[in-house]
Amino acid sequence: MKRGKSYREKAKLIDRAVLYDTGDAVDLVQKTARAKFDETVEAHLRLGVDSRHADQQVRGAVVLPHGTGKTVRVLVFAKGDKAAEAQNAGADYVGEQDMIQKIQTENWFDFDVVVATPDMMGVVGRLGRVLGPKGLMPNPKAGTVTMDVAKAIKDIKAGKIEYRLDKTNIIHVPIGKVSFGSQKLSDNFQTLMSAVIKAKPAAAKGQYLKSVVLSATQGPGVKVNSAKLTE
Repeated sequence: MKRGKSYREKAKLIDRAVLYDTGDAVDLVQKTARAKFDETVEAHLRLGVDSRHADQQVRGAVVLPHGTGKTVRVLVFAKGDKAAEAQNAGADYVGEQDMIQKIQTENWFDFDVVVATPDMMGVVGRLGRVLGPKGLMPNPKAGTVTMDVAKAIKDIKAGKIEYRLDKTNIIHVPIGKVSFGSQKLSDNFQTLMSAVIKAKPAAAKGQYLKSVVLSATQGPGVKVNSAKLTE
């Protein structure tokens, strides 16, 4: 893949052979961000597990102390008192059959996270084929299938992110914006890493953190010294 001149110039600031401490890595990510917009900073974690096995899945959610810098739109599937609770808690969209029909017939996806009460999952399950591939299916492990919809919405709006392995055993998650500054990005990153390390499956053998890379949306990757991350 041919890179532009700006990318190549920024990449020169990074020594590919070095595993950087968290603070240094975060500083480099900010220095090598090159877009005119406020780029998102992402963490890419390659884990020593095999996601094909149920007992080696790594999935969960964590509230980043400084949020992600993104306005998150929340859709809640609930009825009765729980629907009213969701509305009062600041959900962007609340409904049941009407919302399912809107998604199915209009291909509507103007939302970022889906929350559902347990009694609605039988109905929401019909959307598995369209929500699943987009990573939007509510899940108890992520705290998005719950009777406490108000807390779920509050946490999501405050900066709760879900992490999960992809087919190549890598987790990709945002940890904030370049404009956050080093301290806030470092705090968010450490919070994420603590959660992922705690989520290590008992069946995982050998090195758990294979590689940890930070990057801005359009910037080069910076390798982090995973051995120094608290395990």
